[in-house]
Amino acid sequence: MSRLFGTDGVRGVVGEWPLVPEFALALGRAAGSVLAAHSKQPTILVGRDTRQSGPMLQSALVAGLLAGGVDVLELDVITTPGISWLTHKLGARAGVVISASHNPVQQNGIKFFGPEGHKLPEALEEEIERIADPQPEDTIPNTTRPKIRPGRIMDGHGMRELYIEGLLAEHHDLQLDRLTVVLDCANGAASEYAPEIFARAGVNVVAIHASPTGLNINVDAGSENVRQWPGKMKNLIQSYHANFGVAFDGDADRVIFVDQNGGVVDGDHMLGMLARYFDKRDQLLGRSLVTTTMRNAGLKKFAEAAGWQLHETPVGDKYVTEKLIELRRNTPQSGGIGLGGEQSGHVILLDDSHVTGDGMRTALFVMRAFIESGATSMAEFAAGIGKTPQVIASADVGRGPRLDKFALVDIENQTLAGHPGLTRINLRYSGTESKFRAMLESDGQQSEEALAGIAARICRQIQAASGMNGGGIEIQDCSRGGLLMTTD
Repeated sequence: MSRLFGTDGVRGVVGEWPLVPEFALALGRAAGSVLAAHSKQPTILVGRDTRQSGPMLQSALVAGLLAGGVDVLELDVITTPGISWLTHKLGARAGVVISASHNPVQQNGIKFFGPEGHKLPEALEEEIERIADPQPEDTIPNTTRPKIRPGRIMDGHGMRELYIEGLLAEHHDLQLDRLTVVLDCANGAASEYAPEIFARAGVNVVAIHASPTGLNINVDAGSENVRQWPGKMKNLIQSYHANFGVAFDGDADRVIFVDQNGGVVDGDHMLGMLARYFDKRDQLLGRSLVTTTMRNAGLKKFAEAAGWQLHETPVGDKYVTEKLIELRRNTPQSGGIGLGGEQSGHVILLDDSHVTGDGMRTALFVMRAFIESGATSMAEFAAGIGKTPQVIASADVGRGPRLDKFALVDIENQTLAGHPGLTRINLRYSGTESKFRAMLESDGQQSEEALAGIAARICRQIQAASGMNGGGIEIQDCSRGGLLMTTD
């Protein structure tokens, strides 16, 4: 397993190793030399979100890639799914996006995509990592160094419009002119795309948080903020007499809807609604859904009632995508859409051209399904997925010791045994942040508030094991939306 490449690429706090320009330069040179060794004079796309640290890291990374012998098609601000789609569309050898997605502005990340738009295989990540540390020049293999000539840098002019047209091409017949929608762009990459895309689709757009400064990405804005504080979006929806609100995260791979009553329509709801839409058209690949272990039991019941097969993976869109690709390979169905995702709003609509979650593409399909359903409101549209009480706690754990999986399983078993009506518990450390996550779900005997109390006690136990005396805890109500608890 790679030391630096986590579940979502290289992530960290800017100014701390490895999110420093020296490492970005070395990583670029290592990646360039490895990719150049695998193909003749490859081209790599590079883009970023709106963080102030983005241009610094992008400049260093691009310099390294050029020194490694690859050509670079340099883009400005673009969404993560935009890089994935363009890499595949243009036949590039790889794509790189500099983004930390929904994470705070102090963080950033570097994520690579392969030629099909998928994340790079772990074996290739490990090969890059072996020569990425900025040490003497002889860390670059002698077999490749003499053959390297500096790559060329190319202007990405026209790529923005190509991506926009690609999103709209699937919906050329879509009539959304009766919709008024509040779009929260998180002051991130969606700011450069979403207002125009949805306006061109006919929506009367009310754009908020669409003025990035480099320091305000995800700050009191975006999909995670809306999940925690849906009341703010509800007030805007009502003020503008909008049909509903839509919120993206910093790199626009996630999307969350909010109805006129302030109800959160999350990834579980969207998976159910889209599965119903595609199934009616015989387009739901294998009549299957792929979710993670964090999904709500309400989605499982909805899927079972519809006769769909539900596949569960570990947490992470990477694992959802891998399962969808496996289903596609083993299902002889032409034109089917592989549907999967996470409760967080990361929804993947897998087909020949799209292999990653794209919040704007997902939103367009949800709006299409909503219009064609005849529902009078988003609340009515999403009502079929009745959720059971569920919470997810997120606790700061710093960089201290971590409990092994056996200790976590013991805590899970003890907790389940001690609380009647507690049906599921999932404890894990985050793959992208110094956080611990605890998901608890009940059959109704334990309320959301009771689940929050149990989750808080578990988090304090984990923090103590990490050597922390206290620390921040946030507990999300996954069945009704909003925060149940937040502590410093």
